[in-house]
Amino acid sequence: MSHPRYPSDAYVNRELSWIDFNRRVLDEARDPSNPLLERLKFLAISANNLDEFFEIRVSGLHQAVLGDVEDPGPDALTSNEQLRGVCDKARAFYADQYELWNGKLRPELAAAGLHIGAVPDLFREHEPELVAYLEDRLLPVLTPIVIDPAHPFPRIENKALCVGALLKRPGIKGARLGVVTVPRVLPRLVAVKGAENTTYVFVGELVKHFIARVFPGCDVVATAEFRITRNSDLYIDEDGAQNLLDAVNEALRERKKGDPVRLEIGDDAAQQLESMLMEAADLTPDLVFRVPGPVNLHRLMTAYGLVNRPDLKFPTFVPAEPGWSKNGKFSFERLATRDVLLHHPFDSFNTISAFLAAAALDPQVHAIKVTLYRTGDDSPIVDALKKAARAGKQVTAIVELKARFDEATNIQWVRQLEDAGAQVAYGVVGLKTHCKLALVVRDEGERFVRYAHLGTGNYNPATARVYTDVSLLTADESLTLDVANVFNLLTSFSRPESWNHLLVAPDCMLTPLLRLIEAETKEARAGRPARIIAKTNGLVDRDIIDALYDASCAGVDVDLIVRGICSLRAGVPGLSERIRVRSMVGRFLEHSRIYWFLRGGTPGVWVGSADLMTRNMRGRVEVLFPILDPLLARHIRSDILGVYLEDRPKIRELGADGIYRVLPTDAWTDGRDPHTIFMARAAQQPEGTAPIPPPAHKPRRTRTGGSRRRTTTGSGGTEPPRGG
Repeated sequence: MSHPRYPSDAYVNRELSWIDFNRRVLDEARDPSNPLLERLKFLAISANNLDEFFEIRVSGLHQAVLGDVEDPGPDALTSNEQLRGVCDKARAFYADQYELWNGKLRPELAAAGLHIGAVPDLFREHEPELVAYLEDRLLPVLTPIVIDPAHPFPRIENKALCVGALLKRPGIKGARLGVVTVPRVLPRLVAVKGAENTTYVFVGELVKHFIARVFPGCDVVATAEFRITRNSDLYIDEDGAQNLLDAVNEALRERKKGDPVRLEIGDDAAQQLESMLMEAADLTPDLVFRVPGPVNLHRLMTAYGLVNRPDLKFPTFVPAEPGWSKNGKFSFERLATRDVLLHHPFDSFNTISAFLAAAALDPQVHAIKVTLYRTGDDSPIVDALKKAARAGKQVTAIVELKARFDEATNIQWVRQLEDAGAQVAYGVVGLKTHCKLALVVRDEGERFVRYAHLGTGNYNPATARVYTDVSLLTADESLTLDVANVFNLLTSFSRPESWNHLLVAPDCMLTPLLRLIEAETKEARAGRPARIIAKTNGLVDRDIIDALYDASCAGVDVDLIVRGICSLRAGVPGLSERIRVRSMVGRFLEHSRIYWFLRGGTPGVWVGSADLMTRNMRGRVEVLFPILDPLLARHIRSDILGVYLEDRPKIRELGADGIYRVLPTDAWTDGRDPHTIFMARAAQQPEGTAPIPPPAHKPRRTRTGGSRRRTTTGSGGTEPPRGG
């Protein structure tokens, strides 16, 4: 990695930028244009995001500080400075979360007939029901522990809900610490029977209120809910592991016992109780957070699922069903005529499921290969692979065992696939397999023909309903040959001499992307039009940022649509004044990665799995693929990217001061946000039709040198040259 060509203040620290992203999620919980339960959901999501941030990123900073390890990034902040900055921002974030919950959402929910309250608010009227629940459902499974030489502080699992108490007993000098862990099998929200409206109480507050019954014979001096967050990263020596599956499985067991990195405790806790817990967790005061309410706001997601109030949620959205998957059938013959582009979730993911399901049942299909990163608990994709393997087809699954927080699910799928007869591999040692690829090999008489799916999202139908992604289905010979070579790379480490079209990390992605940026820079210096549009989930890589700064200084217009972390400073005179950064947080999670370059008037667009992050460019197997059909390429530029570049609701623009601001209403193109526009288009699309209209003339196939390639003869431009 090269040294930065710009001063340290030209870069934003990635950890601090992440908290700014999570604040944009919290802004959606504030937005009164969202239905009330959806706002509650956004608040819960922001809490879960913060949990994972502490489990992985903050724990890494904490370890670096404890180990006296300093490796400042381009922003030049030390680990200690980053940790202090993160804790200060997190403390302010907590304050805003609970102010929103206590001051806005909870009262508005109550006004709508949905009460989520503390026990004291309900005790007088519903004491018999609450006591009965305590005695019948809680006390039988609670295990109270009083800390003394014979009962050391328990090894509390990561993020387990606990209630702590200061206790006194006759004949014992001083106060003792009592701890009770609320088992995860218990619901976090308890419905109050007999209440006039829909009413819930937090189980932690219920235990806290009746703590004297949990510790009979003790005088309760003080009590509070608390949670301890632990380091949840996996540390695996892949080179030294005999079996990666066993190594990951063992690491998962150890994850629950990781070092503490955060203590959350109710703000009503006595100072002595906080000090005892802080000492037991071996944490410093900067990693202790007092909160005025439930210590885990993510549990509010339970209310979203429990409450049947369609009037308080987004209207149901039904994705468009293209003809390729109508009635669950998929036509390889139709796919052979031209590429298919899908924009999820607005175009149904059922097309991709149908593609693999048809391959599993088609007697002409001899082989199926798929990369699996996150697949979910109930996967029709895996079911199709198992059916194909049992039918005697050659099935190869590349399963990423280290997909964070999905490791256990992936281990389960590995065992089921192997039992069905599939061949399972784990990719390249030391690299995560993050590319999203599927390959089908079909016997069509005179030859075997490859069909492929390339995408930006995981093979997970559940997340495909809420993530925005792009899929390409193709029978293009040069593209599908590249896909076959990626699978050979993942199973045998073999690399082709060159790639026809794909950009493949870590060896052949960063340099081609830098060359594409440099080409635009040269065009601008020559006085010709130059433009770059990039849609990504994160922008951190220093070499990419420096190249974009160079491009801006040369006169290139750069539009960046960055969902999350952005270490680039936009709109700074003399540095990035031609760079505009926008962020979109809305009903669906922005997940697609799209990179568009003007290229001297012959635009090229690449789509795929890679964000502009150091880890993606250098530490993962990623794939970016070009959109070769000019009609599809123009669709991406005009009908997808173009919508995000218009002034619309939900779009936030990054200022030179580092602050994201919602675009003013008087600047809006109209009152519809991008997701609303995409949903409206899906609703207008006739059932059973492809999302992109067919070309004016039927595409034809030609034979060249014994190989077959397709040429598109429809209106609208020429095929872009290869993408490196």
